[in-house]
Amino acid sequence: MREIVLDTETTGLSASNGDRIIEIACLELMNHIPTGRQFQSYLNPERSVSADAFAIHGLSDGFLADKPRFVEILAELEAFIADSPLVIHNAEFDLGFINAELARIERSPLDPTRAVDTVQIARRKFPGSPASLDALCKRFGIDNSARTKHGALLDVELLAEVYLELVGGRQAGLALLAEPAMAVAAVLDADGAARKTAARPPRHFAPSPEELAAHTELLKSLTDPIWLKS
Repeated sequence: MREIVLDTETTGLSASNGDRIIEIACLELMNHIPTGRQFQSYLNPERSVSADAFAIHGLSDGFLADKPRFVEILAELEAFIADSPLVIHNAEFDLGFINAELARIERSPLDPTRAVDTVQIARRKFPGSPASLDALCKRFGIDNSARTKHGALLDVELLAEVYLELVGGRQAGLALLAEPAMAVAAVLDADGAARKTAARPPRHFAPSPEELAAHTELLKSLTDPIWLKS
């Protein structure tokens, strides 16, 4: 199953009052695993960035002045997301901004039912607990130390990890540890506390001549053994 993790940064908090998208990023998941395919673009919003928004993401009017407009990256964006479900943290916010941009160029809006809202999943799973991206990273032990400022590309990478945890968590792979010496095994003390102890190495026993003779006689007593059939 293909899904797209999506995030935006904006000039402010209200698409209905004219705020615009200044960054959009997408990351592809296949069966909940990142494939490495990403789409990201900064955008010229054709208006100024509010002081409050700049404090969050650090994207200035000067930095954005030579960036493409939304309409100029739309074809590439549409090709990337195709008809896949969109995994979004607070989907109403991001879809509201995307659909406002689409309305400006008289294009049909994205269907909100295709969104998988990780805020709603987190609130159902952990009622009463904070559901921000930072709070969920902390809950699941995901390193978000690079998130000193909000950025759409970094946020979709973090959100992909959060989403994996919300829908079932990481499953550790099975691995065999080869050691030249004795293997180390975890056992429990009488009180249930875990401790480490050296496990005995496997011992190999060859059959004795008497055991081989007894086995031969046993085979002679079998009627119509299957391994003799051609």
